[in-house]
Amino acid sequence: MLWDGLGGLGRFFIVIGLLFVAFGLVLVLLERFPQIPLGRLPGDIRIERENVRFYFPLVTSLILSVIATILWSLISSLRK
Repeated sequence: MLWDGLGGLGRFFIVIGLLFVAFGLVLVLLERFPQIPLGRLPGDIRIERENVRFYFPLVTSLILSVIATILWSLISSLRK
C-alpha cells in the first residue's frame, strides 16, 4: 500500500518536471520572437528611478493565467 502512494507521487513529480521543461521551452521560444510583446504590454507596471527598478507584469500575468486555465480545462476534459 505504501508503494502505491509513492508511485503516484513519482508520477506527480514527473508531470511537474515536464511542465517545467515545457515552460522553459516557451520562454526560450519567446526570446526568439520579439514581436510578441509579452512582458511589455500596456498595463504592466514598470517604475525606474536612479537606483531602483520595479517591474510587475500585471497584464501579462493575467493573460498567461487565462491561457493556462483554458489549457488545464481542455486537458482535464480529455482525461474524463
